[in-house]
Amino acid sequence: MYEYELQNLRAAELIRQAEHDRLVREAVRGRRAAKRSAEAAAEGSAEAEAHTWRLRRHRHPRAA
Repeated sequence: MYEYELQNLRAAELIRQAEHDRLVREAVRGRRAAKRSAEAAAEGSAEAEAHTWRLRRHRHPRAA
């Protein structure tokens, strides 16, 4: 009977550990997705800012 109780305790512990691992993986996926969307938004705004340099005049005139 003692081994049976130990087995049940071990099984319950493994189930708790598996649930914890699932939650950790879900949190990591969520952080990565948020980071990717933030990087994509920053990249989009950086592209818009990078495009404005074409509208400015050159600092030095062209040599003849």
